[in-house]
Amino acid sequence: MYQLVRPLLFRLDAEKAHHLALNSLRTLNNWGLDGFLNRPVADCPVDVMGMKFPNPVGLAAGLDKNGEYIDALAGMGFGFIEVGTVTPLPQPGNPRPRMFRLTEAEAIINRMGFNNLGVDNLVENVRRVRYRGILGINIGKNASTPNDRAIDDYLICLNKVYPHASYVAVNISSPNTRNLRDLQGGEQLNQLLNALHMRQLELADQHGRYVPLAIKIAPDLDTIAIREIADMLAFHRMDAVIATNTTVSRNGVLHLPGAAETGGLSGAPLVGKSTEVITELATALASRLPIIGVGGILRGDQGWEKLQAGASLLQLYSGLIYKGQSLVGDTADACRYYFDQNPTRRVFQRVVSQAAEPEAEEAAPRMESMDIPDFNAGQTGDVEVAASDAGAPATTGETPAADAGAPQPAATPSDAPPAAPASQPSGNHSRLV
Repeated sequence: MYQLVRPLLFRLDAEKAHHLALNSLRTLNNWGLDGFLNRPVADCPVDVMGMKFPNPVGLAAGLDKNGEYIDALAGMGFGFIEVGTVTPLPQPGNPRPRMFRLTEAEAIINRMGFNNLGVDNLVENVRRVRYRGILGINIGKNASTPNDRAIDDYLICLNKVYPHASYVAVNISSPNTRNLRDLQGGEQLNQLLNALHMRQLELADQHGRYVPLAIKIAPDLDTIAIREIADMLAFHRMDAVIATNTTVSRNGVLHLPGAAETGGLSGAPLVGKSTEVITELATALASRLPIIGVGGILRGDQGWEKLQAGASLLQLYSGLIYKGQSLVGDTADACRYYFDQNPTRRVFQRVVSQAAEPEAEEAAPRMESMDIPDFNAGQTGDVEVAASDAGAPATTGETPAADAGAPQPAATPSDAPPAAPASQPSGNHSRLV
């Protein structure tokens, strides 16, 4: 179905087509008709971050920035859904046009700039959804917030989304917010991670459940930077790393019309680079925390390759624009094949180092090289979505104190998280299953 609709959508401006497709999907969902378009997705349960995912194929942040389409998107068969990026205050993002297709390369360039209606709006939307699966909420800083006050923005968002999220993703890697990527290293990253972890433990005590934190990084990092980030994430006991966001590189597409547009590039040209980053992360982390692999998956075998490189979960975004919903099923089929061959990797076993600054010693376990079967037989789909978003920051006058009171989120609490530092307060830090 999607292959019939796609030519019509591609005649429209990319951002307009994005909204038209999502609104159409929501209408079909409200009428109970979306089931006619969606193909069944294979069960492939995995256990990561203390949660049981029905399959490892998730939706990346950026498609549903305000949590307006969660129930409609759930029908596509994702094992988990991530919404956002959301900021403390509403902001319009960058001027339009700000999203461009490079159709020949099956790629997208976007400079959206964290356009969203603010964290309070997202929370209200999430309160109303019927979906009870695993829900990630991606948080960022407002564009007007300087980096020396970025921690305040992230803590404000964390306070507000914590009661409603299965996990919280922290976006410090969008290329579309000025200087945001500076937060990925050095003392800025050290201070941010420390503040996030301390607040996470406070909120776990307050709400009686532990919500994992995942940090999203860029693909445009060298090996030294990747190793430093890996050690810092493990040292501050983050729960996962998402690799990767969009790239500022234009390798392989410079000859195409529109390639000179400013913004982050996603889609097919990103797949190799993002998988390389996953490989380096897996080596540097040595199973100290799991990797969520995202970037350029347009075929099931490309998801398989990210699992082989060391990812435990996958996310899709730009590939859905070009392939439609069938990509979810194709990728889930590839994942099931991979985990049937590597059953021990269905459950991520975290290695906790006692060293003050852990050092990677060996790569995460991977599957031996073998022929990859064809996972891309499906041709149906139903919705065009937008490419990976990067984001933008702002200053608020609100004090980032822990938010009181909290309704139950999607999914139910279960087993406790891995052992935390001695400073972790007592209480029930249960994770969601």
